[in-house]
Amino acid sequence: MDTIFALATAQGRAGVSVVRISGPEAFDCARVLCGSLPPLRQSGLRSLQDEQGELLDQALVLAFAGPNSFTGEDVVELHMHGSIAVVSAVLRCLGAGSARMADPGEFTRRALDNDKMDLAQVEGLGDLIASETEGQRRQALRVFDGALGKKIEGWRANLIRAASLIEVTIDFADEDVPVDVSPEVQSLLGLVLDEVQVELSGFAAAERIRTGFEVAIVGPPNAGKSTLLNALAKREAAITSERAGTTRDVIEVRMDLNGYAVTLLDTAGLRDGVDEIEVIGIQRAVQRAESADLRVFLIEPGEDVPVQMGVNDIQVAPKGDTRNDGVFSVSGRTGEGIAELTDRITDALSSMTSSAGLATHARHRDAMAASLDALRMAQNCVGNGPDQYDIVAEEIRSAIRSLEALVGHIGVENLLDEIFSSFCLGK
Repeated sequence: MDTIFALATAQGRAGVSVVRISGPEAFDCARVLCGSLPPLRQSGLRSLQDEQGELLDQALVLAFAGPNSFTGEDVVELHMHGSIAVVSAVLRCLGAGSARMADPGEFTRRALDNDKMDLAQVEGLGDLIASETEGQRRQALRVFDGALGKKIEGWRANLIRAASLIEVTIDFADEDVPVDVSPEVQSLLGLVLDEVQVELSGFAAAERIRTGFEVAIVGPPNAGKSTLLNALAKREAAITSERAGTTRDVIEVRMDLNGYAVTLLDTAGLRDGVDEIEVIGIQRAVQRAESADLRVFLIEPGEDVPVQMGVNDIQVAPKGDTRNDGVFSVSGRTGEGIAELTDRITDALSSMTSSAGLATHARHRDAMAASLDALRMAQNCVGNGPDQYDIVAEEIRSAIRSLEALVGHIGVENLLDEIFSSFCLGK
């Protein structure tokens, strides 16, 4: 295994930059720069020097002996002043030795190879690094902490127990087996099947937390949709005008709404278009509104629009600064009702995500769906008696393989390059 190094913090000038070294020669490579290393897992101030003995910087140095490190290998971290010139000089000196620059995600891939984390945790780490909102951070941290892997390990243990009961019966098919194992097998299969179904049913909500929700503002022309969008986004994202039909295309603004990643959609006013371009804009507005996760109907009470209102959708009256009829209304100009509308949107999103599970990627969904198919087949065959127990055993093994692939234990080599390519060099 090569010894690798990379900048583990962001590129550019900073207060502190961290260079990480990992591999069998990590300690030797670091000693070339530092002279000596502090005691393991303790920090120490060292002067970094190049091959000619010229001082490069003073750095806080930490050393970790494998397997007690992030990668499971010997690791050294150099915490230096965040100068572009200093970092470049240190990387140049490391590259002149026996170590090489790490590939994207190579540190994390070594952690996976050395059983420091499973593949679901790797994806959770990637989501954690990419998280923009509090909701995304919390969800990614749960996966990175190993919650999904622990749940799968429990399912796997129950299925192994069920498989062993069935296979014992097969092994002694020519003898009288004193105990009928089918009730316990059915119980174990049913338990796992129910829990996998619950997790799978929460996939859509969990994926939305990770990727973000679309919230469409829907209403007739001149209702104040663009003004409302600007008020929610707290910037002039859309052109506003008293002239009807100003918005021709869908305007998108991504924002953090009380911890949720939300893309607000300002759509064209819904009416009979007066020209070809406006007609196209209205068609797009209807399509995007129908596909959005949530719709805010900015309409007068009793007013109809060509988009059906869903259970979680919100209706609010426009021009709240000019009315006192007791109807829930907003005004993008004065800010009246904006805070309450934001709370209502947040409550609707919270309701939609209350059943969110730990599976957040399409790969997770597909693996669990395949496992469910195998478990259902196994259940059916158990009910048909011992003559089909060999089929039951194979279906249980198939379900186990699908779950093991989810956490990266088997059959995922073709996925690894794609997953790690999105990581930065220092991870």
